[in-house]
Amino acid sequence: MIHSTAEVEAGVKIGAGTQVWSHVHLRGPSKIGCDCIIGEKTYVAYGVSIGDRVKINAFVYICTAVVIEDGAMISAGTVFTNDKFPRATSPDLKSLLPSSPNEETLATLVKEGATLGARCVIGCDLFIGRFAMVGMGSVVTHSVPDFHLVMGHPARSVGLVCRCGQVISRFDPGTIPADGVCFCKTCGRQYDVRGGKVSEIRDNLDAE
Repeated sequence: MIHSTAEVEAGVKIGAGTQVWSHVHLRGPSKIGCDCIIGEKTYVAYGVSIGDRVKINAFVYICTAVVIEDGAMISAGTVFTNDKFPRATSPDLKSLLPSSPNEETLATLVKEGATLGARCVIGCDLFIGRFAMVGMGSVVTHSVPDFHLVMGHPARSVGLVCRCGQVISRFDPGTIPADGVCFCKTCGRQYDVRGGKVSEIRDNLDAE
């Protein structure tokens, strides 16, 4: 489903079952997978790749060099960036710089199952880990490990989250979670935590 007010440029590939809502602008070439939702007034630049079953809410800005894997959620008002030191003009202010990608353009990867809360700002040259969660209004300046919950300005780890989205552990901002096995009280999935790295216990996956 593509809304009549959406602008879809040549070179955009859209998978089956994807819904593109009002006043969305999709620039080509870019790729959007199957069964996605692209919320109203969202902008997707050329060179962006979006996986299957990705939910993108309204007013999201996704710039060139962003890759979003399967099952991620990008909440309303999220803004991606791709240049750490941008300028509009040459140093003498006499020439407008081109907007096309160059050596200063840096990638961002959102891994499968991750959630970005409303009004997040996501830096570049980093990744958001598998099933990680970024709290609303956070400013992400460093990569986020798998299954970590981050919040703040700049965002720092404050807990761990389950595949199902529930918080399974909390700790002081910026510290490393204690080693050991933790589990989700909601769905029962278990995780092994070692040196801040979170791994799913195999029984969880075998049960699925």
